[in-house]
Amino acid sequence: MGGSDEPTEAVTAAATAARMREAARALLAVLKPEQVRELRDAPARLDAPELREWKYVPGPRPGLSTEELDDEQRAAVDALLAAAHSAHGGRLAAGAIEVERHRRELVGRPGPDRYWLRLLGDPDGAGPWGWRMNGHHLAVHVLITAAGLRVTPHFIGSEPALVASGPRAGRLLGPEEDLARELVTDLDTAARTTAVYATEPPDDILTRADPFADPDLLPPGLPYDAMTPAQRRLLERLVRLYLARAPEAYARECWTDTVAGGLEHLAFAWAGGLAPGERHYYCVRAPDFLIEYDNTQDDGNHAHSVWRHTRHDWGLDLLRAHYETGHGQGAGSAAHGG
Repeated sequence: MGGSDEPTEAVTAAATAARMREAARALLAVLKPEQVRELRDAPARLDAPELREWKYVPGPRPGLSTEELDDEQRAAVDALLAAAHSAHGGRLAAGAIEVERHRRELVGRPGPDRYWLRLLGDPDGAGPWGWRMNGHHLAVHVLITAAGLRVTPHFIGSEPALVASGPRAGRLLGPEEDLARELVTDLDTAARTTAVYATEPPDDILTRADPFADPDLLPPGLPYDAMTPAQRRLLERLVRLYLARAPEAYARECWTDTVAGGLEHLAFAWAGGLAPGERHYYCVRAPDFLIEYDNTQDDGNHAHSVWRHTRHDWGLDLLRAHYETGHGQGAGSAAHGG
């Protein structure tokens, strides 16, 4: 009894944190001193309000820009980004960057990638630490303590949503779109009347870049309990597709919490056209998290997707627990970014 070789979730989460720690160290090792200063330019405490400011449109952010990185440094950034995701999530994050390159080529402005990184805290210390990577259509926020890790808000976009030809041909967020459409088109007339709350979709996700995601901004939608068993399975698959962006242990933790809290609390809403190519939006509401997707700009060829967690965003739950257990002063010191 108790001698199983099966890895536990805690071990898996610890292994993920260790992988990120090594990736952060590797990045620091290949940066110049002035680049390290830019990377570590952050407030003393990781729960500072400033660190809840984010955006997913083009434009500069605080931190180290990837624009001037050499190949070795860029490879180190790519390894850090991959370490914060499952294999599936890593492909999405890298894909968002690749599609952005394609977009720049389409408009005649090829050039280096422009994303910004911030290292928060000390990956070699005992206190909380984390990092962010933000730029056009990519927003990844990681926080790690001894108690676990968090990766939300998590945003992936694609412009164009459909790359028509070339090595990047296809739809980066195709499964996210197709599963939701399969669900809404399977609803009968009465259920669809509840789920489809507007014929005209919003022009963006409703929560935008809010520091705190408010589920009440979203339409009520069709409850899980009002769906057929097959439709419930589609909704579960859709939710798990978003959770699967995260490292496996954390994705499993989030799904376990969702089931324990009651799947009957899930709800799904749609706006816009139902046929492929038509402008549309959908969202999933749950007590602890929300999911939004829109493909409305550029005549339905510009997609956004976001996963927010009302308790876990920015790792605030882990930080609160850390500071409240008497680590406040030490955590503030360890969290210093410069």
